[in-house]
Amino acid sequence: MKLSIVVPIYNEEKTLREILKKILDQPLEKEVILVDDGSTDGTRKILESLDHPEVRVILQPENRGKGAALRTGFAAAEGDIVLVQDADLEYNPEEYGSLIRPIEAGVADVVYGARFLGGPHRVLYFWHYCGNKLLTLITNILFNINLNDMETCYKVFRRQALEGVEIKSNRFGFEPEITAKMVKSGQRIYEVPISYFGRTYEEGKKITWKDGLAALYTLIRFRCGN
Repeated sequence: MKLSIVVPIYNEEKTLREILKKILDQPLEKEVILVDDGSTDGTRKILESLDHPEVRVILQPENRGKGAALRTGFAAAEGDIVLVQDADLEYNPEEYGSLIRPIEAGVADVVYGARFLGGPHRVLYFWHYCGNKLLTLITNILFNINLNDMETCYKVFRRQALEGVEIKSNRFGFEPEITAKMVKSGQRIYEVPISYFGRTYEEGKKITWKDGLAALYTLIRFRCGN
C-alpha cells in the first residue's frame, strides 16, 4: 500500500532537512507532500532547492495555519494511506511501520500514535500534559470513546476514511475536528504507543493555551454539528 506523508511546515528551517532525511530513509512505497504555510525564515529557500522523485512541494501564498496546510496536502495525496508528520523533530518517522500496520491488516481505518502509552518521551511542561489529558478526557466524554491522546500529531488514515471530509479549521483545531468527524462517521480508530521528543518554546514550539481553548470550542462545535 502506498503511503502519502503530508508535512505542514511553518518556519522550520532548523529542522526541515533532518526530518526530511528521516522520512525518506524509511523503506516504504511513499510520496512526501511538503506544504509550506507561508514561512518567513529560510524554509522556502530549502524547499525550492529540493529535487527528489518522492517529494512534492506546495507553497501556500500566506500563513493560514496547520489545518489549512493539511487540507491542501490531503487534497493532493494519492496514496492508499495518508499520514500526518510535523516538520519538527518531536515525532520519529522510524515508527511508521507500527502506525500503518493496523490499517494494512484491515482492522483499522484510522490510527493515532499515542504519546502517553509507555513510549520514551522527553520530560517537559506539566501544564501542557494536563491540557492534553483534559482535552482528551472531554473528547472521550462527548463522543463516548476511550482515546489516550487526541492531540497527537501522528494521525494515519485509510484514504477512504478521508473521502468527503471537509476540514474547516485552519489552525490547531484540526486535531479535535478530524477526531470528531472520524468518530461520527463510524471509522475504526486504533492507537499505538509512540516515542515523543517534545521541544521547548525556545526551540520553536508554537502551540499555546489559546489553542487549547480553541480546541475545546471546536470539540463542542463538531459534537453538535458538522
